[in-house]
Formats: sequence, structure tokens, C-alpha cells
Amino acid sequence: MPGYSERGAHGRTVAVLGQSIVLGRIAPGESLDVLALEEEFGVSRTVIREALRVLAAKGLVGARPRRGTYVLPRSDWALLDEDVLRWRYADRDDQGFLDQLFEVRLTVEPAVARLAAGRRDDADLVRLRAALSAMGASRDAAGHVEADVAFHRALLVSAYNELFEQMAIVVEVGLRARDQLVHSRVSKSSVPEHAAVVDAVEARDAGAAEHAMRRLLLDTNLDVDAARSAGPGIDRGRKRRSVADEGAAVPE
Repeated sequence: MPGYSERGAHGRTVAVLGQSIVLGRIAPGESLDVLALEEEFGVSRTVIREALRVLAAKGLVGARPRRGTYVLPRSDWALLDEDVLRWRYADRDDQGFLDQLFEVRLTVEPAVARLAAGRRDDADLVRLRAALSAMGASRDAAGHVEADVAFHRALLVSAYNELFEQMAIVVEVGLRARDQLVHSRVSKSSVPEHAAVVDAVEARDAGAAEHAMRRLLLDTNLDVDAARSAGPGIDRGRKRRSVADEGAAVPE
């Protein structure tokens, strides 16, 4: 999954600082010393200030006279921003985050499947069948995840609603977080459940498509519960390191 779109010192600074804020390594209300960040990251003041402007646009930081730059409360964060979602996804043991993503998907995707059944065209079916075939042919977790993401993205497009299409990043992050957990700990194929959705969409049976998608989501969420019960997850020790040292944790 790609991280912040700009590469180089600027992109790395944005990604590391953003992820550190989102994951709580830098707490809301904490001040950000521009001079200290220059030294820590080994970059110019211009790079730091530009990075802070990007984070301010995402609602993560603010600035006031005599106080300087500081981390804003979570209520100000743009939680549906693509980068904020991906930075939060880096903490794959955040059960609350997974639960919230599941609630959003359970609300959105059955409705999308219903709409797709009435609006899809032949090209949409080709994309859905291709993703389904790739899921069945995958031989490892990474291949399955990519095919799964392609399937759900194709379904969103098939609804022909631009606002639903904008939910693609939420669905993608939810899928990747879930699939990384599930496919590393339990083994259960969901291809038949996905096929039921496609069959209903192809038959233009809106009710069956909605039901099949809801069943798919509920069944796969049981896999998440099973994975959680299978053993402890990644250690999320909160020992504070240098913010710049967290760069290795930024998803690529």
C-alpha cells in the first residue's frame, strides 16, 4: 500500500510525523519544536514547515502565536483522509480501528451491492469475475489481499455513484487490515461467498446481492474474531523513541 504520495525528504517527514501523531507517539496538545525537528530529521527548516502545512491541512496540527505548532485533538483530525487512514492502519493490532472499519463496511457495501445489481454493465461483470478468479488462484496471503481489494473496488465502481466510489479508501484499508490479520493466522477461503455476490449482481437480483454481501462481511468478521483468539498480536509497546527513528514503520 503506498504511503504519502510525495517522495524524498519532504514525503518522509510528512509520513513519519503524521504516523507518529495518529498512533499516539506524539500526543494531542504536545508542542512541535521546529528547530528540534530540523535536527532530528536532518532536513531544512523549509522542509519541516512544508511538512507541517500538509499535516495542518489534514487537521493533525495547528499553530498559535506565542504557543507555536502543536498537535490538535482527535476531534479535529480528518479521519477519512487517505493518509490518515493508512497511517492508522500501520497499527494492525488496534482492535477498535478494525471494529470501526467493519461497521462502516457493513453499512456501505451491502447498499453498494444492491445498486450494482441494478446498474452494472458487462464490463463491470468482467472486472468482478477477473478479481474473483484471481482470488481463487492466489497461492499466498499477499496475492489474495490484492485480489480481494480489486474485487471490492470493482463492486464500488459498479454502483455508479461517485460518493460511494470515494469510500474506496475506507474499504481498501479495512480489507488490508483484516486480511493481514486473518490470512496470517487462520485459513478459510471466502471465494464462494464472493461468488454469491457476483452471481446476484449478474442476475440483477438486488435483494440477493445485498444479502450475499452482508453475509460475506459477517462471515469474514468471524474470521477476525478467530484470528484474535488464535494468539497475541504485534507488540504495541509505546516506548517513545526519536520521531525520526519511526521512519522504518511507515508503510510503503
